[in-house]
Amino acid sequence: MSLLRKKTVTQILSDAAEGESSKLVKTLGVRDLTSFGIAAIIGAGIFSTIGLASYNGGPAVSLLFVFTAIACVFTALSYAQFASTVPVSGSAYTYAYVAFGEIFAWIIGWALILEYAVSNMVVAISWSEYFTSMLSGFGITFPKYFATDYGSASRAFELVQQAKQAGTALTTIPENTRVLADAYANAPVVGNMHLIANLPAGAITVLITALVYIGIKESRTASNILVVLKLAVIGLVIGVGAFYVKPANWSPFAPNGVSGVLSGVASVFFAFIGFDSISTTAEECKNPQRDLPRAMLYCLGICTVLYVLITLVLTGMVNYKELGVSDPLAYVFQKVNLDFVAGVISVSAVVAITSALLVYQLGQPRIWMTMSRDGLLWKRFSRIHPKYKTPSFATIVTGFLVAVPSLFMDLKFFVDLTSVGTFFAFILVCAGILFLDAKGLTAQSKFKVPYINGKYIIGAVLLAVLAYALTKDAPLQTLESKPLLVVFWGVWAVLAIQGFRYNFSLLPVIGVLTNLYLMTELGASNWQIFGIWLVIGLAIYFSYGFRESKLAKQENSLRG
Repeated sequence: MSLLRKKTVTQILSDAAEGESSKLVKTLGVRDLTSFGIAAIIGAGIFSTIGLASYNGGPAVSLLFVFTAIACVFTALSYAQFASTVPVSGSAYTYAYVAFGEIFAWIIGWALILEYAVSNMVVAISWSEYFTSMLSGFGITFPKYFATDYGSASRAFELVQQAKQAGTALTTIPENTRVLADAYANAPVVGNMHLIANLPAGAITVLITALVYIGIKESRTASNILVVLKLAVIGLVIGVGAFYVKPANWSPFAPNGVSGVLSGVASVFFAFIGFDSISTTAEECKNPQRDLPRAMLYCLGICTVLYVLITLVLTGMVNYKELGVSDPLAYVFQKVNLDFVAGVISVSAVVAITSALLVYQLGQPRIWMTMSRDGLLWKRFSRIHPKYKTPSFATIVTGFLVAVPSLFMDLKFFVDLTSVGTFFAFILVCAGILFLDAKGLTAQSKFKVPYINGKYIIGAVLLAVLAYALTKDAPLQTLESKPLLVVFWGVWAVLAIQGFRYNFSLLPVIGVLTNLYLMTELGASNWQIFGIWLVIGLAIYFSYGFRESKLAKQENSLRG
């Protein structure tokens, strides 16, 4: 049996049309898909990371959003071609099964499980913070010990106690740490155990899971309503804020130079992650081969325009040096004495994060469903509810997997971890297009990535960039601080050679290299955890999926 056994497009479409998963309701149109994409992309990021990026880069960060969107377009085009070729719910997992084989498909599927689960835990905790902040704005105090995790509270309490013993003034300790310490001290106690849990995070996860469970139509309706509210508030911010813009604040445009602008690349790129999640709903689309590619490009375009306008308004209303805050949108309106607008923004932040949680909670069960249908996970994961027509068991497991950790765990450490899986998936999808093109397997694609012959360009640009890098000071020290750059240069060299041999299309190559370079910016600890996660996944695959997959059984039947 081969680890690289592949499924043909015909096999995948046939599997999707058979069994329980064929009962999924085809109800989504291009408008619904675009709404899901906007819901996923415009989440907590627009209310927080824009401020930090602007603080470091100044008004020029507006251009960074444009450049980053262009980089995302290369990946989105590759996703769009795959979605039009293989219109099923597995997203990058299914695309890898067609292009590279089963073991790569499993690795991507397992990475997507991590991405969706961990990101939703973080989103749920962010929702809790904004929700309790919104309540305080209305004069309602939610007990902090029921809105945080035990580890953060206990560590804060220890720090405060150590400060008291050392005679250090408590005013030197950050206010948030003091608040957490008070939460630990005031929490109900059973025996020697302080009862501390993030109840809002767990509650919103349960509610969203229930909504996703009862139907795609209900999820679509809720998403559309939340997105309309979100866009209305963003329009309010841009429309009202424009009257308070002082062009003098846009000078200097790039106060910290190119390096200051590029320091926000990671946070700005993460603000666009989410457009890929709509591909998980392919089997519930009326016309996936036409509508999925359109929706991906539409939502990227809309979100880019909104991000650029909001950045220009923010940096025009106040000096960029004032934007290093966690809630920049509300902050700038408080600065101009428009507290009502600031209050509306705090409410809209809750709405924005709720819609993002909905889309990711919708996507993960459908990836599990597809993996189960292929035999790589247990059959129960592909069970479709007879009444609600949703992957019921997979949805419940998803809710449990997200809700329980979000109640008790501090997941700030894992924020970047979601990006490792995302970048990994993006790279394989872009590379998959190169493989399909080289093998001539794109005849049935109803949408194709625009072809630009990279035969000479890929290698020529590599040589030019290497020549420039060698003229820089201490290139070896750069490699020592970022050892993964060796992988980046090595992959680029391989792409240059193969591109010359097979006339690779330039746009997917740019997608591979862009995502791979951004991966080198992530911390080593995230890679270590991702490695552990992959080892666990491979153990499951070799103990179950390797033998039980449909392709394995077909191989055995042919031999027998």
